[in-house]
Amino acid sequence: MSERLLEVDRVSKQYRLGMIGGRTLNAELASWLARVRGREDPNSKIGMEHREPNEKFWALEDVSFSVDRGDAVAITGRNGAGKSTILKLISRITAPTRGEIRIRGRVASLLEIGTGFHRELSGRDNIYLNGAILGMNRAETTSKIRDIIEFSEIGPFIDTPVKRYSSGMYVKLAFAVAAHLDPDVMICDEVLAVGDLTFQQKCLQKMSEIAREGRAVLYVSHNMRTVSQLCNRGLYLEQGRLRYDGTVEHAIELYGGSGERSLRQDLDSIPHPRGRGDTMRMLEIEFLNTPSLEYTMDGAMEFRLKCVSHLPDPRLRIRLIIKNSVTAPIAMTQTEPFEVAAEEVFERRIRLSLDSLAPGEYIMKLSLVSGTPRGTTTYYDTLEDVSRFIITDDPARNAGFIWSERLWGHYRLKPLEFVD
Repeated sequence: MSERLLEVDRVSKQYRLGMIGGRTLNAELASWLARVRGREDPNSKIGMEHREPNEKFWALEDVSFSVDRGDAVAITGRNGAGKSTILKLISRITAPTRGEIRIRGRVASLLEIGTGFHRELSGRDNIYLNGAILGMNRAETTSKIRDIIEFSEIGPFIDTPVKRYSSGMYVKLAFAVAAHLDPDVMICDEVLAVGDLTFQQKCLQKMSEIAREGRAVLYVSHNMRTVSQLCNRGLYLEQGRLRYDGTVEHAIELYGGSGERSLRQDLDSIPHPRGRGDTMRMLEIEFLNTPSLEYTMDGAMEFRLKCVSHLPDPRLRIRLIIKNSVTAPIAMTQTEPFEVAAEEVFERRIRLSLDSLAPGEYIMKLSLVSGTPRGTTTYYDTLEDVSRFIITDDPARNAGFIWSERLWGHYRLKPLEFVD
């Protein structure tokens, strides 16, 4: 049985939206005078929801979950769902209004750029400062400082005050410190997005190592590709409540929304990107050979697409891009060129073979495009999330082998052949 490192037990957090908003004294006095006179606040932003002074707001309500050694847990949810609040509570930056958080071991937090750093101290001094905060003595920190500096990639600047660091250098040093000072629970909230791509991959590999070594990782990011790559479990928060605790794949699906799966859809009413759909527009799509947009392995999808063209084009194509559940494009195909006339409403019935796609959930992106022999492409209309479809696994076809999208990707290659 795994050792439990963290228990969040029926935790709620309430904030009181007071009259002082953290602005300049002059702005606060102007707002106060406007309220006394019954006038509109001169400092309120356009479109900002109005709240009365001292109104209470629940950022989290009755949230419970636990984390064991070896867990890499993704916390997903839209902005304002309470992700950062729960991390601050676990990090003991603030206290819960109700409930209890039980932690066994050290917690290292990487919540904001420069959290826990003293700007006037050098990078080296801040390493020792963070070690002391985590409860390590000087000898323990000294034994790890070479690895920390090497991982951070800022060796020439380690004795420079961190106030002169760029945001990327801040993140590199902060992550290196948090990862190498032996935390039992490591918390990372979105800040890796500041670093370069190579360093992001390096950090993800390090966090995977931390989980494999029997410690735990809590990870918050809007980059679902990194969430899928790192985590083995997902939590989904919505308006301060925990709605799901289970597989990371389903947590990602909840975060992205269930998507449209009706067999006939009015594409004309869907918001189109600016500048698209003016001269040509997709009007309707109907899926023809499925009752539920679920297809078997090696099957085929058939759909009818209705469009309107307000100008002639002799080389129009219908382009289809398939994206995975984390919205990363994985394949593209398109029709052969065909001709349309001005003010023509046209329909095309299209068949897509699915025999190379692995089981899983996929998203369709459709475009009306035209290309010249010289390679110039014109996009008339584009819809990012036309529909979602599922390819179901078939253990009988796989001889009992169950496909794992996380481990083996989105394509099924032909079986390996023996060579005599």
